[in-house]
Amino acid sequence: MTDETTKITGPTRCGFCAIIGAPNAGKSTLVNQLTGSKVSIVSHKVQTTRARIRAIVMEGNAQIILVDTPGIFRPKRTLDRAMVQNAWGGAGDADAVILLIDGRPGLTDEAKEIIAQLQATKTKAILVINKIDLMKREHLMDVTTAFNEAFHFEQTFMVSALNGSGTQDLLKYLGEKMPASPWLYPEDQVADVQLRFMAAEMTREVIYERLHEELPYSSTVETEGWEERKDGSVKIDQVIYVERDTQKAIVLGKGGQQVKLLGQMARAEMEKQFGRKVHLFIFVKVRENWAEDKERLRNMGLDV
Repeated sequence: MTDETTKITGPTRCGFCAIIGAPNAGKSTLVNQLTGSKVSIVSHKVQTTRARIRAIVMEGNAQIILVDTPGIFRPKRTLDRAMVQNAWGGAGDADAVILLIDGRPGLTDEAKEIIAQLQATKTKAILVINKIDLMKREHLMDVTTAFNEAFHFEQTFMVSALNGSGTQDLLKYLGEKMPASPWLYPEDQVADVQLRFMAAEMTREVIYERLHEELPYSSTVETEGWEERKDGSVKIDQVIYVERDTQKAIVLGKGGQQVKLLGQMARAEMEKQFGRKVHLFIFVKVRENWAEDKERLRNMGLDV
């Protein structure tokens, strides 16, 4: 890393790097690893990232704006179609595109479909094979060969987004690839998302962790109130929307104990990330077919 004087006086670079891939490839984990900060929601459950999230990382004199996109899959609902559209939209606007794959299953049908789309749109891409800490070297070499025979990638990197192995080489490459440009964000900013949105994502992550079996993709969280208090704390009002009364009962739990626990976990994460005391109030409401409501999806940051 260069010193402060060189950063300020030397030529600067700045650009966008979109990270695409199948659900659960580890896109959000990679973004958080590269930025050194929790920017994106991470869950073992697929399709957790819904909107494009921009994370900012500095590499020498280069400012790399990472675009964490939703996983690419076959859409069924309006929400699904908007998520996939956002993923490809992020790739189309970027200076660099990373195809991130979970290396363990190899060249899957999902991966082949994404590669076909890259070919159809004449999109250049960098291959990043993730989860190498869980793979044997022989299998890793076979996977690398198979992908590079299927598509002409600009470069191939092997990483573990979880423990950071190989990510510094990737970051250095991306920094050199960014075009000459002034920085678009302050040097110490790590994300281009509103705190309201981040707070909602933290609660949604807790819901996935606690209720991933009982509650599939039928919930969303909205921050409806944000009140700055004189003592430096913040009062946050959120609503968890579900599609049916039976789902509301699951979120509330017996005597309201489940939603109380969800609130405690979400509040602890918010206080850790925001560095201040948080007063969190959560309400649970039923809104049928919210995943088909285009206006609500736009409010979530999705292009519909």
